[in-house]
Amino acid sequence: MRYFFLLFLVLSCTALSAQDNPPPDLQKSDTLKRKSKKARDKGAPPEGAEITIADYKIISFARDTTFLDTTLTIQKEYKYNYLRKDDFELMPFANIGQPYNKLGVDLDRLNLYPKLGAKAKHANYWELEDIDYYNVATPLSDLMFKTTFEQGQMLDAKLAFNTSRRLNFSIGYKSLRSLGKYRFNQGESGNFTTTTNYVTKNGRYQLRAHIAAQDVKTEENGGLPLKELQFESADPEFNDRVKLDIRFADAQNKLLGKRYFLDHKYKLIRTRKDSSRIEKTSLAIGHQFNYETKFYQYTQAAQNTYFGEGLLGAIDDRMNLKTMYNQLSADFYNATLGSLQGNISLYNYNYFTNSLLITEDQTITNQLEGQEVALGATYRKQIKGFLLKGSVKYNLSGTLTGNILDASASYSFNDKHKVKAAIHSSSRMPDFNFLLYQSDYVNYNWQNTNTFENERVNALNFDFQSKVWGNLSAKFTTTDNYAYFSSDPSITLVEGSEQASIKPFQETNSVNYLKLKYSKEIKVGGFALSNTVMYQDVQQTNKVLNVPQLVTRNTLYFSSHVFKKAMFLQTGVTLKYFTSYTMDAYNPVLGEFYIQNTEELGGFPMLDFFINAKVQQTRIFLKAEHFNSSFGDTNSFYAAPNYPYRDFVIRFGLVWNFFS
Repeated sequence: MRYFFLLFLVLSCTALSAQDNPPPDLQKSDTLKRKSKKARDKGAPPEGAEITIADYKIISFARDTTFLDTTLTIQKEYKYNYLRKDDFELMPFANIGQPYNKLGVDLDRLNLYPKLGAKAKHANYWELEDIDYYNVATPLSDLMFKTTFEQGQMLDAKLAFNTSRRLNFSIGYKSLRSLGKYRFNQGESGNFTTTTNYVTKNGRYQLRAHIAAQDVKTEENGGLPLKELQFESADPEFNDRVKLDIRFADAQNKLLGKRYFLDHKYKLIRTRKDSSRIEKTSLAIGHQFNYETKFYQYTQAAQNTYFGEGLLGAIDDRMNLKTMYNQLSADFYNATLGSLQGNISLYNYNYFTNSLLITEDQTITNQLEGQEVALGATYRKQIKGFLLKGSVKYNLSGTLTGNILDASASYSFNDKHKVKAAIHSSSRMPDFNFLLYQSDYVNYNWQNTNTFENERVNALNFDFQSKVWGNLSAKFTTTDNYAYFSSDPSITLVEGSEQASIKPFQETNSVNYLKLKYSKEIKVGGFALSNTVMYQDVQQTNKVLNVPQLVTRNTLYFSSHVFKKAMFLQTGVTLKYFTSYTMDAYNPVLGEFYIQNTEELGGFPMLDFFINAKVQQTRIFLKAEHFNSSFGDTNSFYAAPNYPYRDFVIRFGLVWNFFS
């Protein structure tokens, strides 16, 4: 009942939240009247002018600027989830906060250096590139709420404000708790961020900074050991998922990280034309600082033969990573030549655990640490409809040798058609947990610093975006020394120890991967059909990269204003489907997925029915998820081997923006 009371309260109060006089077209205008002298003093438009959505700017890490979007579109439906982004290429587990299996991959490297690992735990971990900065006319609040699965909620709240037009701040916290439908399957997470964005009055000095503190914690039940007898049976007794047997009820894993980031720049030279305020030439020096501490931990009250023999009675594995990055840069800009930056960076890392492992066969160290020096450059030039961009990074010294090259050229024919071509080339060591890992489970200990080589990735990408013909992307990637986790065939497994031999490997043969993706929306009156189709093909000697050949998502929906245009309504049905394939399995000790080539999963449709509405700046979402789970080929839907996908459930929530 408390959820329905909250929904009633939202519908009753939205008229007070966003604007004095709502525009006649809620989907196109979103104009906000300036309300007070205090807002004017902070840099809002002058008396008599209007504050529009375009005055609430969101600036990405790459300094691309977008505006707050309060419209209700089908893309908002796709992004209304735990990650707040389109999860077309992801397959979620039964509970929120649990891992996502992959339906598609992007092998490009964004960073020159290895990460901690435990990639399955990082779906909701905000990296440096995920943090946005704000430039707002008046204080702005963004509130997202959504129900979860049994005893929990999800809330994502952010406040952006300023003390002047040039100094903006934001503070946000995203929190999740969901018990889940299965026993010992709770997911919890918390993401705290605060940002600063500052520019001096003369524009010479710019600063942006953020602090992020994040944790992701999940109970790990190991999946269903008797899935054929219980989950896949037609016995109605097991429709209550609490009655299904789980593998264990004493294991947890956790990812925790803290980051402090600063990026500032000072312009030494600025020139302008006498009759223009447009900057023609500038020279600036910049400094970027990033310090981050992170650890991944797996605990279990007692060792379990499923993972093999243990060194101790209780399991407590923890791997830590501390990094510090400093970059000095010189930026040259000329209206004719473009923007060019040269930089030199110093990277310090310390990957460690608190124990040294000595066995009869080997000695495994407890630490990898070092210092890396790299040179880099970036270039950007706009020539009418053409945009040229490039960046290169090369490691000069240190044991983590590597390089990254990105280049792209795009052309906008008009506001309806755009084409882009890009190349990527990188060479980088695999993540640290491939190189060194220690565990209280005997077989989960290795040191590969002398045997593993750089992963080499080369990719060619083509994109065509058209409001008339749809969006098409084609990407071909070739990878050498591809790193992956798999079972070790040299280890003899006993019954009940299916994951006792999971280890890291590198593929010595090249892996060629092709991905074609097309999306198009067809509208007829108030009806629309949104289609996204992805085709994938992998050419490989050994099956080390497994993805479905075909993934499709099709949404048929209807949109209309109702109640004399006081509300905008969208309702429809979404079908998502992917062909069966040898889906990766999940290992909770490592927080990683590993390849398996014995069990094909997938090939089942997922149908969702939704009703979404917008009242002024409030968007309300109601969805019946996977409503076809109770008919057809029931109880055969999985997100990973032994881990079912979610059953039919009704969930709702809202996204609410406040403007002061």
